[in-house]
Amino acid sequence: MEVANSSLSDDQGEKRILSENIGVGEYWIVDVQNVKIIAFAVVDGGSKQIRESLVLPGLKISLLEEALQRSRNMNQRLVGNCLIEKFQQ
Repeated sequence: MEVANSSLSDDQGEKRILSENIGVGEYWIVDVQNVKIIAFAVVDGGSKQIRESLVLPGLKISLLEEALQRSRNMNQRLVGNCLIEKFQQ
């Protein structure tokens, strides 16, 4: 996972290729500027963007984006509690 505040192009390019080469299962980028998460599954020596984790089945990237957006205006503990409630459903 990369947290990109000013390094988004490197994270999407060079670092993603490095992750493909070492064979990680998934590569995630937290885009701080645009408050979004970009996730890739690494398969067959390349990568493709995903909206649901393959490594953590059932985990939708949109749920994590929602938590990231809430963390801008909400107490971190409350955001964590919201996530736990969603996972328990």
